[in-house]
Amino acid sequence: MPAGVSWSRYMRMFGASILSMFAGAQVVHQYYLPDLSIPEIPPKPGELQTELQGYKIREEAAAAFKQFKAQQKRNPESFLLSIWNS
Repeated sequence: MPAGVSWSRYMRMFGASILSMFAGAQVVHQYYLPDLSIPEIPPKPGELQTELQGYKIREEAAAAFKQFKAQQKRNPESFLLSIWNS
């Protein structure tokens, strides 16, 4: 008797825990929809795109915005002229 309970109770609890883990894994996979495809040829180093691409794009956008703000502080009329001329 493991853990001081009968074998039948132990096996029922074990089965229920295994089924709940499988059900939870299925729910997570249905919610997040992971890409389970395996490419034929593995990508070369540097070609693999990860979730950090979004972070990189945000960093580039923030740098461009800072540069724009600095340019606008140096010459505020240039922004108005560019709007007027377009």
